[in-house]
Formats: sequence, C-alpha cells, structure tokens
Amino acid sequence: MEPSEERVADAPAGPSSADQSETAPRRERVRLYRTEAVVLRRRDLGEADRILTLFTARHGKLRVVAKGVRRTQSKLAGHLEPCARTSLLLAQGRNLDIITQAQLVKPYRALRENEISIAYAGYFADLLDALTVEAQPNPAAYDALVSAFEMLDRGLDPFVTARIFELRLLTVTGFRPELYRCAGCGETLQPVVNAFSAEAGGVLCPACRQAQPQALPLSVNALKFLRLIDRDPSAAFRLRLSDSLRSEVEDALRAQIRQVVERDLGSLAVLRLLTH
Repeated sequence: MEPSEERVADAPAGPSSADQSETAPRRERVRLYRTEAVVLRRRDLGEADRILTLFTARHGKLRVVAKGVRRTQSKLAGHLEPCARTSLLLAQGRNLDIITQAQLVKPYRALRENEISIAYAGYFADLLDALTVEAQPNPAAYDALVSAFEMLDRGLDPFVTARIFELRLLTVTGFRPELYRCAGCGETLQPVVNAFSAEAGGVLCPACRQAQPQALPLSVNALKFLRLIDRDPSAAFRLRLSDSLRSEVEDALRAQIRQVVERDLGSLAVLRLLTH
C-alpha cells in the first residue's frame, strides 16, 4: 500500500506584507510537504544537527537536515531511527530540505531485538542506497524495502527474505537478471546444469557457457528457486534449502549486484561476519 502524502499550505517565511513597507523586498514563502520515509543512513553535522538520507515512495531518495536532533530535548529524537518508517513534515530549503516534524509510524521492534535481523536490515538499506540516485521516484523500490523489513520483523527466514529483496530490487531498478531464457543465445533454458553470468546479465545455457568459463554453475534446483522468488516469493519460505543450494543462489545474486554497484558494500562484510 502506498504511503499517504500531502502538500501542506505554504507558510510565510517572515512577517506578513501588511507589516512591511510597500517598497520592502517581498519575502519568499516556505513550502511544506508531508511524506512517509525510511532513514537509510545518517551523519552528524556541526554540534547538534544531522544530515539524513531518506527513501520515500513519491520522491525517491532525498538528503535532508534534521536540526538540533542530537540534543537530548529535541522533539525529533527517537523518531528518526535507521530502518524504521517515519511520517515527516519537511520545509523546502535552498540546498537541503529541513525536517520540521517527525512521528514514528513503524519502529519494527521485533527486528531490532535480533542482531542478525538488524544486520540484514542495514544491508537492505545500504543496497537500496547503492542502486538508486537522488530525486527519482520509485514506489516499487520503497515497497520492496518496507516489505523486507516486515518479513524480518515477523521472524521469517532472513536468508530467504534477503534473496527476495535482492531480486525484487534488481528488478524495479532495471537490473533484473534473465532467468527464463539464455542470456547469450536467447533460447529457452533446459532443466540441466546451467551457469550464471553477471557480465552476460543472467543465466547461460551449457553451450554459451563455454565462452564464459568464469560463469557460476547453477543447478536445476537453484534456478527453480530463483524463479520461485520471482513469481511467488511467499512460497519460498515453505521450502527446506540445502547449504549448497543456498550458496548457489546467494553467489548468483551477489555477483549480479557487484556487477551493477561495482564495489562491495560495507554492510555486507558485517553481515558475513554474523552469518558465516
């Protein structure tokens, strides 16, 4: 469900024109807008402020300022936590917009009680940040992130949740790997051991794999699982996955992500320390 968002009436930036001389320069009006967002990352600014990277459904990724949020008496404190849904009122600024009000919508408390779930959530936020640019709306990407947080909060298998999120995010950002036809020759893939090539953009048939020896082997069951999380993600949680199948699927999707992002994410290193 798409979060609610509304444009708030303009607020004057200073005294009304009735209080000013007719010859005085006209003050600009501050434009306010309300939106729901997830905090992807934050960094301190000055003695009390923070710059936040947000992701919203309608505006995409935004960088905004939370003034005074690091002061203990700040009304914003506690409502701008990473990996939580928050309703915000923002004022358009000259360089960065400014948060004027914040209200926590969904803190995902159960998620925060488990360090592995926290690490996965941080990885999801990091990946979304890496695959998107500022001010390009992508409601499907926002929904994918919120859905992944919900699954972690419900205690569902974080491995399966991560693979669902990775494939869904690659899809909605335009980097979806080909899973149904050979990424080399275009022929329908047969139920045999194929290969995954991030350079080719998906699965290769045995014949096309000969030209790409670096491609990763992909078993019949691994390809079936990738197709399942593409078509019916919820069904994937009912399966018992062998360690070898988990490795195949994870390696394939991570290779695709690395091909697009062109670097290893710092949050992924933390996640590996906790899960391997």
